[in-house]
Amino acid sequence: MLALRVLVILTAAAVAVCVAGYLIGGDRVWLGRAVRTLKFAAAAALVFFAVLLLERLA
Repeated sequence: MLALRVLVILTAAAVAVCVAGYLIGGDRVWLGRAVRTLKFAAAAALVFFAVLLLERLA
């Protein structure tokens, strides 16, 4: 459970860094990386909440 929380925090930090890189540098490569990382973060959040739901059922 702790590992999933750390994963969610790290992916949120990665999205923030990519967006900051785009805002500071203006390079669209960072925006693409932010979108890709955001998709991964959404998948990680779904897994996180699925595990929470399974823990409550068990």
